[in-house]
Amino acid sequence: MRLCGIDEAGRGPLAGPLVVAGVVFTKRVYKLDDSKKLTQKQREKLFDRITQSAHYEIVIIDNDEIDEHGISATIAKALRRIKEALAAERYLFDGNTNFGVKGIETLIKADQSIKEVMAASILAKVTRDRLMCEYDKLYPEYGFCKHKGYGTKEHIEAIRRYGLCPIHRKSFRPKALQPTLF
Repeated sequence: MRLCGIDEAGRGPLAGPLVVAGVVFTKRVYKLDDSKKLTQKQREKLFDRITQSAHYEIVIIDNDEIDEHGISATIAKALRRIKEALAAERYLFDGNTNFGVKGIETLIKADQSIKEVMAASILAKVTRDRLMCEYDKLYPEYGFCKHKGYGTKEHIEAIRRYGLCPIHRKSFRPKALQPTLF
């Protein structure tokens, strides 16, 4: 049975895109694991092996669309796009909700036990990390390559000092910044 594993990166950051990836293997890939348990170097190496050994789809949804439609609706949109792009008998998304998309099964911590979901986790994380490092070149004062847009102390301080930049999610309102900037 052909399984499409699906995972996302960037659901909770204050800046940057949401990236959702789906993977259907055509060949076996070894040494997979949850992307969070691998080093950047290991993820980069596996990224190339996965893309050469699978049908895959990577959906990137920018911060403006997240602000306009909300994170749940944009995840649902990405799940539908992956279903349309990849043929499989089963679609398995890491987590506990399919965001209302029919035909998507869910499993908490699937990225720790299901190879296809591990691979999707790696594709999503590497893609998003690369994008955030590109944004770091445009907005170096924020340190995006280091914290990837998450609400670290360093990132909060940069927002206080420089305000929001074009890749910040204006609909995400961290308590540490209220009511000053939003």
